[in-house]
Amino acid sequence: MPGKPVTEGRTTADAEGDVTVLLIGMRINHFWAVRHWLPVFLAMPRMLRELAKDPERGLLGHVLLTASPRTYYVVQYWESKEKLYAYAHAPDMFHRRAWAMLNRKEKEGKARGHVGLWHETYVVPEGSYESIYADMPAFGLAAAHGQVPLERRGRRAKDRFAHRSGRAGAQSQEPAGTA
Repeated sequence: MPGKPVTEGRTTADAEGDVTVLLIGMRINHFWAVRHWLPVFLAMPRMLRELAKDPERGLLGHVLLTASPRTYYVVQYWESKEKLYAYAHAPDMFHRRAWAMLNRKEKEGKARGHVGLWHETYVVPEGSYESIYADMPAFGLAAAHGQVPLERRGRRAKDRFAHRSGRAGAQSQEPAGTA
């Protein structure tokens, strides 16, 4: 199976405005408890397929990673934290059913200790992120937002941090009365 095409030279992500990043993962605490951790392990690919079929939900890209034989996680790039929240709470999406099932098992005392779950969400303001890719296919932030030649944003990291699109803060401002 051929890989993604390599973009020769140095590039940077074409992200503008705030960037929303979700790190979400699981840890298998007891390998022998397959019936407890396997459904959790299989839930994430199902959610990613669901989101891929509906780009309007706001997932721009993701990277699947392994931290150890026990720990698996996904770095996800979202259009906004509002779209991430909307997906997480949507009653018609699989995430809501999976979370309800997990909560039910915990209440019944059937899930504790066998599998660990975690997530971290970051809204990174423009001017607080930069990237560089050398002879790489689009990856991570660049796969989510596109990639441009490095010179367009600056050859040095401090120049890329200083880049402003005019969209800074546009995604992070909430209407009055919603906080």
